[in-house]
Amino acid sequence: MEMLLSTKGITICLFFFVLSLAAAIEIPLSVSQLPTITEQSHTQVAYPFDEDFTIKCEARGNPQPTFNWTKDGKPFDLSSDPRIVTSNNSGTFVIQNRGIINNFQGKYRCFASNLLGTAMSEEIELIVPSVPKFPKEKIEPLDVEHGDSVILHCNPPKGIPPLHIYWMNIDLQHIPQDERVSMSLKGDLYFANVEESDSRSDYCCFAAFPRLRTIVQKMPMTLKVSRLKHANDSGSPNAAVTKANFIKERKPKLLIPPESAGSSSSVTVIKGGVLLLECIAEGLPTPHLSWVKVTGNMPKDEPETENFGKILKIDQVTAADEGTYQCTASNAVGRARHEFHVHVEEPPQWLKKPEGGVYSMGANLVLLCEAIGNPEPSIQWKLNGMPIDGRTFRGRVSTREISLTNLQLQDSAVFQCEATNKHGTILASANINVLNIAPLILTPDGENYATVVGYSAFLHCDIFASPAADVRWTKDDSIEPLSAFHYELYKNGTLEIRDTKKEDSGSYACWAANSVGKRAITANLDIRDATKLVVTPKNPRVLKSHSILLKCQAEYDSHLKHSFKLSWRKDGGELPANSTEGGRIILDRDTLFISSVLLEDQGIYKCVASTALDTAEAEAQLIVLDVPDPPEDLQLSENQNRSVRLSWKAGASHNSPVNESIIEFEENHWEPETWQELIRVPGNDTTALLPLAPYVNYQFRVVSVNAVGRSQPSKPSLRYATPPAAPDKNPENIRVEASEPNEMVMKWEPLKPMERNGPGLEYKVSWRQRGVETDWNEELVKKHSLSVRNVPTFVPYEIKVQAVNNLGSGPEPNITIGYSGEDVPDAAPAGVSVEVLNSTLVEVFWVGIPRDRVRGHLRGYKVNWWKTRSMLDGKRHHPEKHFLTFVGERNYGMIPGLEPFSEFRLTVSAFTSRGDGPESSPVVFKTPEGVPEQPRFLRILNFDKDSVTLSWGLPKKANGHLTGYILQYQIINETHEVGAVSNVSVANHSALSWHLAGLSPSTKYKFYIKACTAKGCGKAATEEGLTLAQGSKGSGRISDAVKPTPKFQPSEALEPGTEYTIRLVTKNWVDNNSIFEDVIETRGRAYAGIYEGISTQGWFIGLMCAIALLTLLLLTVCFVRRNKGGKYSVKEKEDLHPDPEAQSIKDEIFGEYSDSDEKPLKGSLQSLNGDIKATGSADSLVDYGEGEHGMFNEDGSFIGAYSGSKEKGSVESTGSSTATFPLHA
Repeated sequence: MEMLLSTKGITICLFFFVLSLAAAIEIPLSVSQLPTITEQSHTQVAYPFDEDFTIKCEARGNPQPTFNWTKDGKPFDLSSDPRIVTSNNSGTFVIQNRGIINNFQGKYRCFASNLLGTAMSEEIELIVPSVPKFPKEKIEPLDVEHGDSVILHCNPPKGIPPLHIYWMNIDLQHIPQDERVSMSLKGDLYFANVEESDSRSDYCCFAAFPRLRTIVQKMPMTLKVSRLKHANDSGSPNAAVTKANFIKERKPKLLIPPESAGSSSSVTVIKGGVLLLECIAEGLPTPHLSWVKVTGNMPKDEPETENFGKILKIDQVTAADEGTYQCTASNAVGRARHEFHVHVEEPPQWLKKPEGGVYSMGANLVLLCEAIGNPEPSIQWKLNGMPIDGRTFRGRVSTREISLTNLQLQDSAVFQCEATNKHGTILASANINVLNIAPLILTPDGENYATVVGYSAFLHCDIFASPAADVRWTKDDSIEPLSAFHYELYKNGTLEIRDTKKEDSGSYACWAANSVGKRAITANLDIRDATKLVVTPKNPRVLKSHSILLKCQAEYDSHLKHSFKLSWRKDGGELPANSTEGGRIILDRDTLFISSVLLEDQGIYKCVASTALDTAEAEAQLIVLDVPDPPEDLQLSENQNRSVRLSWKAGASHNSPVNESIIEFEENHWEPETWQELIRVPGNDTTALLPLAPYVNYQFRVVSVNAVGRSQPSKPSLRYATPPAAPDKNPENIRVEASEPNEMVMKWEPLKPMERNGPGLEYKVSWRQRGVETDWNEELVKKHSLSVRNVPTFVPYEIKVQAVNNLGSGPEPNITIGYSGEDVPDAAPAGVSVEVLNSTLVEVFWVGIPRDRVRGHLRGYKVNWWKTRSMLDGKRHHPEKHFLTFVGERNYGMIPGLEPFSEFRLTVSAFTSRGDGPESSPVVFKTPEGVPEQPRFLRILNFDKDSVTLSWGLPKKANGHLTGYILQYQIINETHEVGAVSNVSVANHSALSWHLAGLSPSTKYKFYIKACTAKGCGKAATEEGLTLAQGSKGSGRISDAVKPTPKFQPSEALEPGTEYTIRLVTKNWVDNNSIFEDVIETRGRAYAGIYEGISTQGWFIGLMCAIALLTLLLLTVCFVRRNKGGKYSVKEKEDLHPDPEAQSIKDEIFGEYSDSDEKPLKGSLQSLNGDIKATGSADSLVDYGEGEHGMFNEDGSFIGAYSGSKEKGSVESTGSSTATFPLHA
C-alpha cells in the first residue's frame, strides 16, 4: 500500500494537531485499560405512539466492561420486567410499549465496570407523559353588563411542551383579539371591557401538544352582555345620550400580575433563555400598555412586544438584561403600574475539567475541577462511581483538586467530578491509567509513501508506550539518526521531511525504545515530479459577443496519470464540466470555450489540476470590452438665450476608456423625434457649454464613444426653449436660372429651420441691371425663388436676398451677379477647314463666332459629318450623320474612326444651354486608302503527305484596291516551339485559293493569309493542320460556323460517294474537343436514281411510317423516364464512352482514329455537366450564343447534341482510311 501525501502549506497546522494527539492519545484496545463511556442517551420522552423506547449506554475497556443501572439513585434490575430487552456486552436496553409504562418514568444512570475501575454516565431522564384531557364539567354562562371586565379561564391540561392555545368558536373561526380582547400566556381570554357584540355561546379553548400530536378542546363557554339597566327604558331619541351618561368609565386595573402581588414582583430567567414579562389590564376606555426599564438601559436591540404590547420579550438573555422593568397601563381616566425585578441565573458550566491520561509508575497526579453558575454550584468527587472516602483514600482531596504521588499500577481508576445547582448537574470523568509496558508501534510495517518535489512528506510512526519511548529515524543503511535541518520529528513519532527533493527517496526506519523494551518499523518514500500548469492566453481582452478559447497546458508525473484531474473555476466558483447556457460555455478537458462573450463572463478563470499527491493552479484574467453604458442624470444649468450648460454622469466604460462624448439634440417643431449632433467633447469631460440657436425647443442626450464603439444614447434631458431673435444670416448659393430668353428666375438655398431664429420668415429680393443707374427693384417672398419677366436677353443683373422675420432683418446681404435668360447663337463659325491625317483620322479647324452673337454662355462647338460615297465602287451612300462636341472656346478638333477610301462632308456649329446655332457651310474631304481587314476565313480543302490546298474568303472591307495576298506558313509542335515562317506572294488579287507543295509528311503546320492594298497588308486569318503520313489517302476539311438557335445546318460542298467525319465543336473552347462526332458517307450519283425509285414504292413508305411511329414511341418512353429521374441522354453517352485520357499516346493526335482499335474517338463525348474547367481567356458557352440560353439545360448539357435525328450516327469508324483535320477552327 502506498500512502499519498499532499501537505505543502499545512505544516504548522499539522504540528498543533500532532501535539493534541500526544495529549489525548487513545490507548490501544489490546492494552489493559479502564472503562470509558462512548455513547449514552439524554432526556427522552416515551411517546404513546412509539412501539418502544431505547435508552443507550455503550463503553469500551480491557477487560470488557459489565453494566449496571440505577433509577432515581437506587439500583435498577433490567431483568425485573419482561418488557425490557437487553443486549450482550452492551448497557443499552429497550422498553417495549405494552401496558402501563408510567412506572418507568425517572432518572437513570449507567455504570460500566471492569477489574480496573468503573465509568459512570450522566443522568438520563425518561419522561412518560399522560394523554392530556380537559375535565368534563358544566360551565355556567356569564351574564355581564356593557363595559364590565371579564376573564374566560382555559386551565389547559398538563403535557409535554410546547403548548399552543387557541380561542375559537364552534365553526373553528378564531376569536378576534386586540388591545381590548387578548389571551394571556397561561391561555386565559381577557376582556378589558365587554361590548354587546362579545355575546356568544361558543367560546372554545383548544390546547395543542405538537410533540404528542394531540389537540384537546374545552367545553364551550357562554358570555351574555346586556345593556346598562338605566339604558333599558324606551327607545326615545335621547336613549343613546342617556346610555353614554351611565357607561362605567374607570381607570386601568392590572389583572396580570394581580393586585394581590403588590406593586412589584420578582422574575428569574436562565441565561441564554427567553424573558417574557406580561401585563394585562382592564378599564374603560381600553387601557394602553407601555414598558420601560427602570434600572439600567434597555438592551441595544430594542426588545419586541407581543400581544398588542402586553408582553415584553427578550431573546438570548444575558447578565446585562438583569434589572427592574416597569409596565404602565393608561387611559383617559388614569393609569396603573407594576415593576418586575428580573434576576438572571445560569446552570453550572465548566471552567476546568479533570483530564485523564496514561501515567507511568512513580509519577504524580493532580486533577482539577472548577465550575461556575448562579447560584454557585457545589462540587462532588467520586471514585469509580462512588463518593470518595477521605479516610481510606491515600491521596489528598479538596473541593477543586485531587492529588496522588508515586502512582502504582493499583492506582488506576475512573475519577468523576459533578457540579450541581438548582438549574442542573454536569459530570466530567477522568480515566487514570497507570501502565508499565514496552513500546507498541501502531503504524503498519513497510508502509509506502509518496509526495512531489517541493512538498513536505510525513512518515508516520504512531507509538503507545508507558513509560514514554524515545523515537529516532534512520535512512537506508545508516544507523545515525536523521538530524538535517529539513527533518523534524514530532512527539507522536511522525517524521516530517520539508521541501523534498528527488534524493530524499529511499527506505526509512523508525526506532522506539523505553525502559521496558524497544520496537522498529520501516517505511519507503518515493518523490514524484510536481504538476505544472500554464493557461494561454494569459490575460485576454475580448470584445463582447466575440469568442475566446482558453487552453490549460499541464505537465505531471507519469505515475500520477490515473489520478490526474483538471477543472475550471471562475472567480473562485466551480464551473461544471458539462456544457452550460445552451452550449455557450463549453468545457472540454483542458480547453474552455466561450462563444458570444457577455459582460458577466469577465473575471479570473483558474485552471486547477489535481493528482493524488499535489494540486496546481494557473489563472487568466478575462477582460471583456464593450461599448460604454449610456450616460445618466443629465442636468441643465447656466441658462442663457444662446447657450446652456449640460452636465451628466458617465456610464461604465467596460475596460475601454471613453474617447469622446457626442451631444445630440432634438427639437419638436421642425423635425420632431429626429436627433442631430450638436457638439463633441473629450472623453474625460462630463459637462459642456452648448451653443444654441434662437426660437428652438431643445432637449439633449449624450452618447459616449470608446475604442469599441458608441454607447446607447442617454435618456433625454428636460426641454429648454430659447427665445426668438432676428435672423443671423442670409440665404446662400444665389443663382439665376431661366427657361425663356426674356425671363430671369432668381433662386437661392432657403435658410434651414434652425437658422430661422423666429416666426414669420420671408426673403426680401432686390435686383437691378448692372451698369445702369436705377433704383433697386424689391419684392418680399416666402418661397426661395422669384421669377421676373420681360427682361432683355442675357443681360447681367445685380441681385441681393435678405432674410426677414417678425423680429427684424438679417445682416446686409452681398451682391451676386446673374444673367437674364439665354437664347441659341445666331451665327455660324467661319473658316472651316479639314486636314486629313491618315485613312481614319482628320483634324478640323474653324473660327469662333463673335461674343455678341452667342446670346448666352458659350458651351462649345459641335462638329457634324457624314459619308457621301465610297471611292472604291463610287456608290453614293444615304447620309448617316455623326457628331462630336468640343466644350469651351475651342477652334479645332480631331475626328477619329472614319472609313478609309471614302468621301465625307462636315459642318461646325456653336451651342449654348438653349441649343445649337446655325451650321457652317459643308466642307468636302476624302480619306485615302487603308489596309484591308482580315479575310473572312481560311480553310484547308485538301491535305496530302507533302502538299495542301488552301481556300480563303475576301476581306469584309477592302479599304482600297486589293493588290494581292501574302500566304505564310510554319511548322509547330506540341511543345509550342515553332519553325521559321515561309512566305508566298499571291499577286493575283482575285485569287481565293492556293495549292502549297513541298511540305513534310506527318507534320503539323500553321497557315496565315493576309489581304493587301497599296497601303500595306491587313490582319491575317489562321488555320492549323497535319500533313498525311506516307501511303495515307488524302482527305479534305470543310468548316462552317453554326449559330446555336437552328436545329440543323446544310452543307453543300460535299463530294458524292465520299466518306466524311462530321464533328461539332464549340467556338473558342480551350481544348477544342468535339461535343458531337459521327462518320457518314454521301450517296454516289449512280445510286441516286435507285433511291429515288425506292422512295416512290408503297412498301417503302409504309416501312418508313412504321419506323417513324416506333421512333416516336421510343422518344415518349425516354421522355417519361427522364421526368422520373432515370438516366438522361447525356449520362447514357457518358456511360457508353470511357475517359478519352485512357487511350494510347498515338490517339493524342487530334482527329486520327482506326476501326481496329475498337475504341471511341478521343474527345468524342465530353460531359458538359459542370466538369469542364476553362483556362486562360476561354469564355463561357453562352457568350457565343447571341444571347440565347435555351440551347443549354440546367446542368450545362448541350441539348442540341443529343436530341432529335442526331441519334442515328455511329461514333465508331467504319472505314480503314485515316482522316486528318485541323486542330482549331
